[in-house]
Amino acid sequence: MSMLVARLFVLSTLCAPWVTAEYQPTWNSLNSRPLPKWYDQSKFGIFLHWGVYSVPSFRSEWFWTYWKVRKYPDVVEFMEKNYPPGFEYPEFAPMFKAELFDPKAWAELFQKAGARYVVLTSKHHEGFTNWPSKYSWNWNSVDTGPHRDLVGDVAAAIRNYTDIHFGLYYSLYEWFHPLWQEDKANKHATQYYVEEVMQPQLHEIVETYKPELIWADGSGGALDTYWKSREFLAWLYNHSPVKDTVVVNDRWGINDQCKNGGYFTCHDRYHPKSLQKYKWEDATTIQKSSWGYQRNTDISGYRTTNELVDLLVSVVSCGGNLLLNVGPTHDGRIMPIFEERLLEIGEWLNINGQCIYGSVPWLHQNDTISPNVWYTSGGNVTGETSTVYAVLLDWPSNSSVLLGALSSHHVTSVEMLGLTGTPLKFSSVSDGLQVTLPNLLPSSNLKWAWTLKITLQ
Repeated sequence: MSMLVARLFVLSTLCAPWVTAEYQPTWNSLNSRPLPKWYDQSKFGIFLHWGVYSVPSFRSEWFWTYWKVRKYPDVVEFMEKNYPPGFEYPEFAPMFKAELFDPKAWAELFQKAGARYVVLTSKHHEGFTNWPSKYSWNWNSVDTGPHRDLVGDVAAAIRNYTDIHFGLYYSLYEWFHPLWQEDKANKHATQYYVEEVMQPQLHEIVETYKPELIWADGSGGALDTYWKSREFLAWLYNHSPVKDTVVVNDRWGINDQCKNGGYFTCHDRYHPKSLQKYKWEDATTIQKSSWGYQRNTDISGYRTTNELVDLLVSVVSCGGNLLLNVGPTHDGRIMPIFEERLLEIGEWLNINGQCIYGSVPWLHQNDTISPNVWYTSGGNVTGETSTVYAVLLDWPSNSSVLLGALSSHHVTSVEMLGLTGTPLKFSSVSDGLQVTLPNLLPSSNLKWAWTLKITLQ
């Protein structure tokens, strides 16, 4: 090869569009990947815990392990009362028929709820896969139970709505899989389960369903080196069909939560109530004590719409996303109480969505004088003008609110979302900004929380 040809070869290689730096299987490299913008802008998602545990609907998704270890008298009593002697958990699988499952109705509900992403359990700790996994013979939703590809059905329905992203929850371990038990007995010195089940399944769901979010869970006390998590994420970011848009959480090993990953979940129902340096998510439930549907719950066991809207506002104010869980029934229904809560959140977002979607944290999260006021920023600065949203979680008794966080800011206008074109009276006082609120009729659709749109200059 001549010197000229060699130089041209090197130059063309350096300039080739397909030659890019790849992420390496180290946390320093993987954590340097920018979080795809869609996730931070979405703010609100729906979590779905659905599987064989939805049949007994008692102690929910932890039912098998509670029963297996026989340490929970209420579970033992429930089984003795309702099922014949010798009945085993796998016998619930044929009862998980999903005969009333309508994925299009689900997707329509989530769209009306204002969700911008949906995360479905592909496999929980019990190991039953909601897709026809080649690595879970006869313990999946096509070989038994519904005889349907539930993951595929939900994915197709969600993708009818271009503003909703589809994601999958995946449990790294399976409580009673013999290969997992063997690796565990060997103190994770062997990786039989990882190599023959877990890693192949992760590749399978990514290549088949192309989820834009992978919600990992269930480290089983093992380090990410056992799970080969970093090797998987390097492939996911470099070569997978969703390499440019996929988002992952932080549960890739016992040593990684709140430390490594695309965003932090830290622990279930995580809400620090203060601005964090790293993107985070509060994964929480409408049904207070359970992720999967639980029949033995009365009305007091469900969060109210007021509580859920308050939670959404405070989470977003502190820079987080809210992933709100719903547990469908074994036959595929989303119960009316869940439906009502979601529709009412959607009703609120339909009016107040601009303080949530695409917003960014402001200088203050919670007000210094009025503690039931939380702030977000529109993030849209035009010249010297910017927008701040003050969300009132309670209506003041005197129909006036003092915003201490705005004491040193020049305010040019205040209005309430839902009353566009109706400016509110305000005045600067020594302690902050005093805003006179409008008189609202009892029939007003402005409820649960009220948003003041404040223009600063």
